[in-house]
Amino acid sequence: MRELGGHRGRGLAKSIDWSLVICYLLLILIGWVNIYASIHSTEPSSIFDWSCRSGKQAVWIGTSLILASIILFALNPRIYEGLSVPIYLVTLGLLVGVIFLGIEVKGSRSWFEFGPIRFQPAEVSKISTSLLLATVMSQLGYRIGRIRDFIITALIILIPMMIIVLQSETGSALVYVGFIFMLYREGLSGWLIFMVGMAILLFILTLTASPFVAILVLVGIVSLCICLYSGKFRWWLFICVPFIVLMAFVPMILDTIAIRTLGEEAVAAATESGQLPLLLKIKPLYILLGATGVSIPFLAYHAFREGNTFTHLSILSLIAGIALVFSADFIFNSVLQDHQRKRIEVLLGMKEDPTGVGYNVNQSMIAIGSGGFAGKGFLNGTQTTYGFVPEQSTDFIFCTIGEEWGFLGSAFVILLYVFLIARIISNAEKSREAFTRIYGYCVACCIFMHLFINIGMTIGLMPVIGIPLPFVSYGGSSLWAFTIMLFIFIALDSNEKKYF
Repeated sequence: MRELGGHRGRGLAKSIDWSLVICYLLLILIGWVNIYASIHSTEPSSIFDWSCRSGKQAVWIGTSLILASIILFALNPRIYEGLSVPIYLVTLGLLVGVIFLGIEVKGSRSWFEFGPIRFQPAEVSKISTSLLLATVMSQLGYRIGRIRDFIITALIILIPMMIIVLQSETGSALVYVGFIFMLYREGLSGWLIFMVGMAILLFILTLTASPFVAILVLVGIVSLCICLYSGKFRWWLFICVPFIVLMAFVPMILDTIAIRTLGEEAVAAATESGQLPLLLKIKPLYILLGATGVSIPFLAYHAFREGNTFTHLSILSLIAGIALVFSADFIFNSVLQDHQRKRIEVLLGMKEDPTGVGYNVNQSMIAIGSGGFAGKGFLNGTQTTYGFVPEQSTDFIFCTIGEEWGFLGSAFVILLYVFLIARIISNAEKSREAFTRIYGYCVACCIFMHLFINIGMTIGLMPVIGIPLPFVSYGGSSLWAFTIMLFIFIALDSNEKKYF
């Protein structure tokens, strides 16, 4: 037996975290059984019918187990850090190449096709990005708070993310947002996560309410942050709050003045004809922007005298937020594709479309709801059997679980994922090497984002953006990618534990 630092080696088999392996095996088994359940009425004669999806998934599972064994028992875990740069560059080449050489599937040009086999580089890019992030961020002297290091880290994430957006693979690109949790663990300010959340909130408010409401909320939150940071909460309570409340009533005040001055019929006629008098051309939004614009120089000057950097950053955030509000319509109408806009409109309640783009979600929620507490039983789901839910073996596999296994089955699957993610994070925290810790957090973030988005869209909390449930959904590219990603971490973790 080898000895290192006075500790006797434990051996590879004993150092492997078998709880992660068992959790992985349970998830792929659950996925395989439910893929068969989702198609048994139309395609196969048995679960091993190689001409149907359940049979093909069995092949993918077998090859995935071979890949996992090679990673654990044949490859030296030390190679990943040295190969992270070439793997990342090759993956970028594949991401660019698929735009020109790939096939188009459901409006997305993100697949290579080799006979009966399809390969999606976006799945592999999560692994290559995670490895390069772990390599760069584990270097001696790296500090995420330093501008140079932060820019390099951001580019590693943003470059593949932007290329994937060009492929119209919004779902896969959205997964990269999850890396922000790893960055937070490694020292990134929590304010960045807060700002990302604010950007999403402003975008939604602009679409569902109005730019006026979005900016009013922005002003309220930014002013509250400034006052709390400066220890001047009373200023916010007695100055900012009355201002915000007053501005909230400005639209009603202007309407009341116009009606009393011109008369209700004249206002209605002017509005309908589009020939508005000066009184009706006054927009509440312009008043709010004017008042905000006047206050910004005073805030900036006061912060300069006190040396308050936080207030300066808050003012920049306010300006950036206002710019986002005014660009929301452009992003929504010109950047997003038509089917993505329709899905967001249905999700946010802007449109009702139970038979169009909202059909999948409605049928999925019906299937999950009909499962009740214990489910209808294996192969007894009516929504599943009669094919009411499209893509039920891929993006909507969770509704098959919900209908046939009910709340108990759904909760069991979610708990398996929770255990998997928690165990990865726990092992990552115990790691003595920064590379293993950072890579582990990247793996946990990717699995969490897939889980959150996929289950969220099956129950109507997220737009339908076509993203698989890890280890469970049908598909070779996804299963291979998540298997490789997970078992690289298991191998790295095992390599550390062999002698400690």
